[in-house]
Amino acid sequence: MILVKDCAFSYDKKPFISDVNFEVKKGEIFGFLGPSGAGKSTLQKILIGLLKNYKGSVQVLGKEVRGQKDDYYEHIGIDFEFPSFYEKLSAAENLKFFSSLYKNTPRNIDSLLEQIGLLRDKDKKVASYSKGMKSRLNFVKALIHNPEILFLDEPTSGLDPSNSRIMKNMILEEKNAGKSIIITTHNMQDAAELCDRVAFIVDGHVKALDTPHNLIMKKGAGIISYSYLENGKEIKAECPVTESGKDAKLQKLIAEGKILTIHSMEPDLGDIFMEVTGRGLN
Repeated sequence: MILVKDCAFSYDKKPFISDVNFEVKKGEIFGFLGPSGAGKSTLQKILIGLLKNYKGSVQVLGKEVRGQKDDYYEHIGIDFEFPSFYEKLSAAENLKFFSSLYKNTPRNIDSLLEQIGLLRDKDKKVASYSKGMKSRLNFVKALIHNPEILFLDEPTSGLDPSNSRIMKNMILEEKNAGKSIIITTHNMQDAAELCDRVAFIVDGHVKALDTPHNLIMKKGAGIISYSYLENGKEIKAECPVTESGKDAKLQKLIAEGKILTIHSMEPDLGDIFMEVTGRGLN
């Protein structure tokens, strides 16, 4: 669905992104992860055709993006972090208008609004919507023409846990329907939960690219932390997961049923990002 080879781009004489290579398959969720200013949004803009003076090759649906015509937007759906609507119109009126811009048969507006939790508010003016409601409506707007590829920029930003869960469930439903999805985010929890593969981007370069699971496992197993009572005091200890069978103290405590607490502490995707890139996500 997407094939990028040796992509480079500069806003001025200094390279902003360079030597970017990746591909996205049909039905795959691919994540761009990195701190603000790393080049994630620039890559998105190249992929959706806003920035055409890039170097290298960027093909979407088998055709170079710089050569795509207006009908390209029949095939892609875009959800930028900052929603854009006609605020004096209702949510339903906005969706009807935007769906009329496409040749594709629109999806059922009420059904989408019900899924995202906005059906009861469909006739309210968008000006009265909260930030989270606008974010959810913007996501629906990206789906309305049933595109083959979705580009989502920080899709759960500003949402409470309940609505974030609804949003993520809908994203996974789109994936299961065969859509290819690009997610730009610095939310490592969302990336680990949603993405089939992720690319760590720092200073315009891809520092690592793999599945979240493989990236974590490549950096070694986690730690087992446990506690027990000794002379009336709670003692805490830990050992590598791979060495737990050789930890005589741990094995003895388990055999005697004297463990107070025990849990594993695997590194998360944020830990791996820090280790690979030496950078935080702020």
